[in-house]
Amino acid sequence: MNEKKKVIEVCAAVIFDGHRVLIASRPEGREYAGYWEFPGGKIEPGESKAACLKRELLEELSMQVAVFDQIYFTEYEYPQRIVRLFFIRCLPLNGVTELRPRENQEYRWVQEKRLKEVRFLPADEGIAGFLSISS
Repeated sequence: MNEKKKVIEVCAAVIFDGHRVLIASRPEGREYAGYWEFPGGKIEPGESKAACLKRELLEELSMQVAVFDQIYFTEYEYPQRIVRLFFIRCLPLNGVTELRPRENQEYRWVQEKRLKEVRFLPADEGIAGFLSISS
């Protein structure tokens, strides 16, 4: 029997600090632990993409951001679900040195040209390649 997979819409922040971009690890105990991704999360019903990113980044990092434009979109089919990922350019409002992770993940600033060296979730590989080529 072919069951229809659940579709999840996710916003991911592409946060720049010069030519560096902020990425987050998947913590132990979560699906795809050890992989890296762009910070963000699921869009809740009735929530705008900007509101989603502001909420998720405040919850995960204690970071306030200015949300700008969408720079990339992808749809990726995992074995369990289909993920629609909206990558949106953001800038931190409260500085880049004040990150306080709250969900046991690691965060790292990576030069755009070195993003292709990172072990990203499959859905995030396209934006990593795009950013590393455009830098």
